[in-house]
Amino acid sequence: MEAQPIIKWAGGKRWLTAQASWLFPEKFNNYIEPFFGGGAVFFHLKPRNAIISDINKEIINVYTSIKKDWKPIIELLQIHQNLHSIEHYYEVRKSSPSGCMEKAARTLYLNRTCWNGLYRVNLKGEFNVPIGTKKNILIDIDSFPHVSNLLSSVEILCCDFEESINKSQDGDFVFIDPPYTVKHNYNGFIKYNESLFKWEDQIRLKNAVDRATERGAKVLVLNANHASVCELYEGYNQHVLSRSNVLAGKSEFRGKYQELAIQCWE
Repeated sequence: MEAQPIIKWAGGKRWLTAQASWLFPEKFNNYIEPFFGGGAVFFHLKPRNAIISDINKEIINVYTSIKKDWKPIIELLQIHQNLHSIEHYYEVRKSSPSGCMEKAARTLYLNRTCWNGLYRVNLKGEFNVPIGTKKNILIDIDSFPHVSNLLSSVEILCCDFEESINKSQDGDFVFIDPPYTVKHNYNGFIKYNESLFKWEDQIRLKNAVDRATERGAKVLVLNANHASVCELYEGYNQHVLSRSNVLAGKSEFRGKYQELAIQCWE
């Protein structure tokens, strides 16, 4: 069994790897992903040399812990599996374990049993997503050693996106999938940890992309298909992609939605 994504992430890009893998460069040196989340593209490409980062401490702790030793996490998830119930879910949700392995197991348990794998926190930074309908927690136990092996040569950082993008050099591939905000803040994925990913952050991101491409890096940005984003990345190759929205709670709000892929290389 190959390494597979182990975290379900709202706005994740598994659909992209299945439908539009032609967007990825055939050859590159290092792989860099500054908004890692579930890491669908990383697990699709399986690069041996990579820098992955996210500002979400809990998510980064999952990957660093699995890289260090995946076995204790499996054992803890088995305990959660045996105890899983509505009462146990909310008890775990309000808990604050101190150990890295216990924190990783908590994050994975909540991710696999909460509503639609959504990650959302309140103003105090506390995870507040209600319980979902899924009950299987050890859904991909065989993938953990492969994930750990794949991460063994990867640099994992908890940092702002600029820090990891600034590490890119000539011949590297940078995949960027930020929270989707537009100039008028009209989009579904604007919440990111305790603060909004503001339009000013989109401009800061675009400037980091420009610097990376000037150094010779190949950069692929996924963003909202909105006039303000198209204008911001004017001069780069832009492709409109359609995907199915499966996050809406009511069926009438589900359907085909467009996203913008921006290829920043020749």
